[in-house]
Amino acid sequence: MRVLVVEDQPKMQLLLCRGLQEGGYAVDAVADGPSALHQATEACYDAIVLDVMLPGLDGFEVLRRLRAAERWTPVLMLTARDSVPDRVRGLDGGADDYLVKPFAFSELLSRLRAVIRRGRPARPVVLSCGPLTLDPATRTTAVGGTDVALSPREFALLEALMDRRGAVVTRTELLDRVWDSSYDGVSNVVDVYVRNLRDKIDRRFGVQLIHTVRGAGYRVTESP
Repeated sequence: MRVLVVEDQPKMQLLLCRGLQEGGYAVDAVADGPSALHQATEACYDAIVLDVMLPGLDGFEVLRRLRAAERWTPVLMLTARDSVPDRVRGLDGGADDYLVKPFAFSELLSRLRAVIRRGRPARPVVLSCGPLTLDPATRTTAVGGTDVALSPREFALLEALMDRRGAVVTRTELLDRVWDSSYDGVSNVVDVYVRNLRDKIDRRFGVQLIHTVRGAGYRVTESP
């Protein structure tokens, strides 16, 4: 999943980006209102973490313009303001949730997962393909009831594939969803992580669920 962080304080921005990346999210970050508006309208995100106090345009105005442009990406607003009118203004302006600083990072992650779930089309709470199950809420994966330990990036990649079970997902789509826009590492990183998933799932349990579609990408399905 890909998240846009809009925060003008460098230390807080770094904290948010690191914590979200460790949680398995691909993260882009900007530090002012105009950049946030541009980035949020030019790229596709699963959620936006939006600070209220920003240079250029404040968070309320960024949110207002996004909703006026019919951009419905879920928005979790962050602010040091703990007044009821500010919270009401944010929620009435189209925010999906509101979190006051300082906050526990575990609460931010929980609220972010909730707004993303609410913002998506209806889907099963637990994703499955044959004996393979993946629970986005608890961040757990199992095959035939046996837990499979995955890194945050492996989990995000498998979720991206299972979210579109049976459909071909291209390498470019997987890079966009699982890695952030600044990623400039090895070009075969998707293939490397798919190989890791096959080692932990297909080869370990003697199943064939993760398939290569030559020249196109990958898909998760019980059929070859």
